[in-house]
Amino acid sequence: MAKKVNVTPLHDRVIVKAAAAEEKTAGGIIIPDTAKEKPQRGVVIAAGPGKKDEPVTVKTGDTVLYGKYAGTEIQIDGDDYLIMRESDILAIV
Repeated sequence: MAKKVNVTPLHDRVIVKAAAAEEKTAGGIIIPDTAKEKPQRGVVIAAGPGKKDEPVTVKTGDTVLYGKYAGTEIQIDGDDYLIMRESDILAIV
């Protein structure tokens, strides 16, 4: 469930809560913490209003896929989030 944050992104920025990294492979092998990859899926927590002629198309609660190195990691109230441009989002799942 998406947690409400007291931060409003500006323009075409969105705040995303990254999904947890995979604990097991499809074959059942447990992945150690040192080998886990950064997740590329998350839930939109907040979205800005968009640019003048381009409104933001994602909304709070959407599950999205984003690039591997997209966004900047931030911490709000002890929780880790990513803040990125809407153009860094590849798809809505």
